[in-house]
Amino acid sequence: MKKALIVSMIMVIAACKTSTKKEESQVEIPVEPEVVSANYPELLEGVFEAHGGLETWKVKRTLVYDLPKKDITETHTIDLWSRKDKVETDSFSMGTDGSDVWLLDAEGNYQGDPVFYHNLMFYFYAMPFVLADDGIVYSAAEDLEYEGESYPGIRIAYETGVGTSPKDEYFIHVDSETGQMAWLGYTVTYRTGEISDIVKWIRYDDWQTVDGLTLPKSITWYNYDGPKILDARSKVSFENVGLSTVSKPDAFYDKPEGAIVAESKMPGSDSK
Repeated sequence: MKKALIVSMIMVIAACKTSTKKEESQVEIPVEPEVVSANYPELLEGVFEAHGGLETWKVKRTLVYDLPKKDITETHTIDLWSRKDKVETDSFSMGTDGSDVWLLDAEGNYQGDPVFYHNLMFYFYAMPFVLADDGIVYSAAEDLEYEGESYPGIRIAYETGVGTSPKDEYFIHVDSETGQMAWLGYTVTYRTGEISDIVKWIRYDDWQTVDGLTLPKSITWYNYDGPKILDARSKVSFENVGLSTVSKPDAFYDKPEGAIVAESKMPGSDSK
């Protein structure tokens, strides 16, 4: 009788251990992305360090910020590893689940192009760190001259097939005293599909520290006359900025019920 009782207890303990092992094996352990040492231009490496460092940026998983506009406030949420995103307002929302860009707009309030817009402000906001993405080609750029100051620069181009508009070009110019990003020049080819020589300019001179990283508090578009930068035109502010090492559930970015898959308006796409 005692033998039977002992054997039963051993079997119960063994079953509990097996169950515990099974449960432990089902726990998802997040894997941090490997920070690979790339051949970034020396000037750009200095910019990364001046803004908190790539190592600090790459362990962040989720970025959230509010973008106040005239009649609405947009809340942007981005998964920094997968680049899934979601833009929410009181009257419409849009985003990407990693495959399709979707739009939920039952009353037809949004008049723009979701494929073009859903992650547009993220790329402006996450400068300079998005310039460490794969598929980028770096080259020297002429110094930018503005109000007697000279800003050294780097030209950014993309390999064929990278991103929605691989023919776009960017020009990052640096404050020599602080090492921080000071200006961003960019061309837009999305709607035409043709390379443009018209460079638009954004000034980065209003920063905030968020969880160890120096990120924009606001950015300002400037008027221009050919290559000459003129006066300030419009400012965009970023509020309630948050960074986290925790990801949102995949379902957060999924196309919600009632949403449509947005069609690309890129020239040459299959969309009509």
